[in-house]
Amino acid sequence: MRISSLAAVLSVGVFVAGCASSDRMETPDTSLRPAPLEAQPVAPVEAGQLPDPATDTSQFPTKPVTDPALGQTPTDVAPATAMDIKKETMVGGWKVNAGGANCDMFLTLTNLGSGSRGGTRGCSGELQMMGSWEVAGKQVVLKDRDGNTLGRLYKTADNRYDGSLASGQPLSLSR
Repeated sequence: MRISSLAAVLSVGVFVAGCASSDRMETPDTSLRPAPLEAQPVAPVEAGQLPDPATDTSQFPTKPVTDPALGQTPTDVAPATAMDIKKETMVGGWKVNAGGANCDMFLTLTNLGSGSRGGTRGCSGELQMMGSWEVAGKQVVLKDRDGNTLGRLYKTADNRYDGSLASGQPLSLSR
């Protein structure tokens, strides 16, 4: 009993000694603080009426002119023949043909950034860097580990997706 009482008194003594150390109670050295910044002049604020957006269209970009008959489509718009995509049906292993070279792709629903985790095996070139994928409208967007777009695919048949890599090389997935 005497040893436990002595241990308790020593523990309290060590605790109190730590709280009363002189280093913690000193006032901070103000010479280490940076000098305050001086105010800078500001240009005068202009007042006026903003243009009416309904009549002033100069501030808005024009819609790109495309002709699907000539193969001109913006890269972020799916072709009219593209089928609807359900993300859940994309999960699993796929055979990839990228410019004549074959490899494998694996897609999961595990979140990674704004998309889902994905990867390739045996692929060369851009597809080696694939890290994620996402469905955006009627297209599947493949991305590298930094979130840059590697390619876009569109559903053309059950278990078949066709599109191209960012470099323009043809790309297809099938099971």
